[in-house]
Amino acid sequence: MLVRIVKLHIDEKKSKEFEAFFNQNKSKIISFKGCLHVELLRENETNSIYFTYSHWKHNSNLGNYRTSKVFGDIWEKTKTYFNGKPEAWSLTKMSQ
Repeated sequence: MLVRIVKLHIDEKKSKEFEAFFNQNKSKIISFKGCLHVELLRENETNSIYFTYSHWKHNSNLGNYRTSKVFGDIWEKTKTYFNGKPEAWSLTKMSQ
């Protein structure tokens, strides 16, 4: 299983709109083949740093998602909320 964490710097004035957008599109992500879990987290000290946290059956499932129209449409809109460069990590789960 692959864990994907993406850190997003969101314009604080757009944070509520971004949260609503994520929630509207969450079902599209979770229904993508190989996606086992997806959630949105916000850093406690600020309203501008978010993380997406997702689990994927295989690295290839994440790769297929990242080249899909679904991802392209969601990512294109997500970028309009940024006020900094996103960071991403793909991790292998080592323990439960």
